[in-house]
Amino acid sequence: MRIVVLTGAGMSAESGISTFRDNGGLWEQFNVEDVATPEGWARNPKLVTEFYNTRRKELQNVKPCLGHELVAKLEEKHAVTVVTQNVDDLHERAGSSYVIHLHGELMKVTSSFSPNDPHYIKTLAENHLEVKIGECAEDGSQLRPFIVWFGEPVPEIDKAVEECAKADMLIVIGTSLNVYPAAGLTRCVPPGTPIYLIDPKPVTWNSDETVHHIMKGASEGMKELLSILNS
Repeated sequence: MRIVVLTGAGMSAESGISTFRDNGGLWEQFNVEDVATPEGWARNPKLVTEFYNTRRKELQNVKPCLGHELVAKLEEKHAVTVVTQNVDDLHERAGSSYVIHLHGELMKVTSSFSPNDPHYIKTLAENHLEVKIGECAEDGSQLRPFIVWFGEPVPEIDKAVEECAKADMLIVIGTSLNVYPAAGLTRCVPPGTPIYLIDPKPVTWNSDETVHHIMKGASEGMKELLSILNS
């Protein structure tokens, strides 16, 4: 069976990573216009660079949660594509082999001039996670985070749409489905495809399809879903 798993901040929150939109989230501590837009980067690249340096340090101190591990476990019996709105690498560290990052990857940096050119995208070494002003890509531009900021195109969305169009099942974990274009992926699966939503809170759904809502967190919800799939 082909399974697409769409994950959001609620998945990584169980690992201890700060969410952006929830109460006490990062957007209450930082102005999104300052640290997550091309305009903010143009105004103050030092502030933006330091913001993402801090996020990387935090990431090194957390581990995948059970939910991440159970998503990876699905690969034992199924062809699984993870489509994530998260920029961390916890799915990969848990063992998922095919992960599409819609909003970029925190552990990577790229050119300020051509951020989506694969020639300039590089993964930072574990002993060199702190980017400094003056460090440049091969084209001579300041290294910037390989993050899709507000107002920028989402290069991986077409790949995600293709995977959803082939899905036999869609599992949605820990996302409010308020951020587009990711939220629109729920409409890309074939008609009649089983859709499971794992989230402890009510979620406004934008699909005409029947949704099986497991009102639990990522880890407990995945445990319940695996028992359903194995029954």
